[in-house]
Amino acid sequence: MSSTDVTIYHNPACGNSRNTLALIRERGIEPQVIEYLKTPPDRKTLLDLLKKTKLTARELLREKEVEKLGLGDSSQWSDAQIVEQMLEHPILMNRPIVITPLGAVLSRPPETVLKILPPKA
Repeated sequence: MSSTDVTIYHNPACGNSRNTLALIRERGIEPQVIEYLKTPPDRKTLLDLLKKTKLTARELLREKEVEKLGLGDSSQWSDAQIVEQMLEHPILMNRPIVITPLGAVLSRPPETVLKILPPKA
């Protein structure tokens, strides 16, 4: 698996994200790192991430951040409304998301990424 085949949607301030990135690098892979707070996904990319990870928008939503931003009660939001909020406030996306030719995961806990990485040589 070449490094260009692996992408991580990363937040360097997040311990899970840093630990996931370290696990990828331990396998000798230097992934494409997308700091999604600096380079947020557009609608097509976000919907593609949901499809690839087989997560619902609600499963990708960071409820803690909804509260911190004072966005109200997210329990009544539809998936479309959640996507809109994530596009407006990328911090609402849970992280890290890793995509490889073997699959895509929300890597929480970090060891989840091992399911989609090749075994150590």
